[in-house]
Amino acid sequence: MRSRPFGRSGRSVGEIGFGAWAIGDAWGRVDDDEAVAALHAALDAGVDFIDTADVYGDGHSERLIARVLKERGGARPFVATKAGRRLPQQTVAGYSEENLNAFIDRSLRNLDTDSLDLVQLHCPPTDLYYHPEAFERMERLVEQGKIRQYGVSVERVEEALKAIEYPGVVSVQIVFNMFRLRPAERLFRQAQERGVAIIARVPLASGLLSGKFTHDTRFENTDHRQFNRHGEAFDVGETFSGVPYEVGLAAVERIRPLVSGDATMAQLALRWILMFDAVTVVIPGARNPRQALANVAAADLPPLSDEVMEAVARIYEEDIKRYVHARW
Repeated sequence: MRSRPFGRSGRSVGEIGFGAWAIGDAWGRVDDDEAVAALHAALDAGVDFIDTADVYGDGHSERLIARVLKERGGARPFVATKAGRRLPQQTVAGYSEENLNAFIDRSLRNLDTDSLDLVQLHCPPTDLYYHPEAFERMERLVEQGKIRQYGVSVERVEEALKAIEYPGVVSVQIVFNMFRLRPAERLFRQAQERGVAIIARVPLASGLLSGKFTHDTRFENTDHRQFNRHGEAFDVGETFSGVPYEVGLAAVERIRPLVSGDATMAQLALRWILMFDAVTVVIPGARNPRQALANVAAADLPPLSDEVMEAVARIYEEDIKRYVHARW
């Protein structure tokens, strides 16, 4: 696995990580034994970056990660978590020192560690980025040794651009995939100039870019691809990247001919993200060992040709841009 510098943190991580939302909740039924096996398979294959959050299964994802790391022993991978979405309502006032300390203490217990590698403010309200005191509170958590570094997980490019003005922000996590190109236009260059790591989430557009879904695909009621189609539970951009399902299916059929050799469409989508030097790590999810190993194998694909990159950009311009570009 090739590694990339994690911004100015002084650490490097493998370019394919493990996104642990799907082993927590909101993706249908979770089989803990399969989830644990997926984590072991990913780590055995060289993955050294895991991304989770305190709200994924109300801490279940964090606790599964702690279980696997205890079983393995030895050096721990880089584990990033998030804080803030436990608030009953998203307000700037909710990101108080008292609340942040409570969130961090809970994640420390869940992950069974004395200090958290990275804590990301978890898609807070836009106005928070204009309150320096919130970031000063994160600095104090670093000084106390509870966290080593902090970053942000954002919905919108504009939020990321404001966040990286704060010198302590070492990373930005943002939706970036073949259906969400705007970060490459507005954010990536500035992030590189400031030494900020980019964590690319929702890399397969909630599975659309796997090429496995059809008009007849049905999702469980506990799966956000069913209950958040119109943003009923959280930002609709987290579900199918905000692209209407039928529109996404049609665009996928235009992308499908770009897949070559033994690669899968999902691997093509992951390799496409890795073509952007500003991206530090991409975090596809996996709920079983087969998915985990397939994700890792995407890093072994050769660089994509200019023709493929241009074709993806053309499909975005013609089919997708009008639905997402101005919103996120």
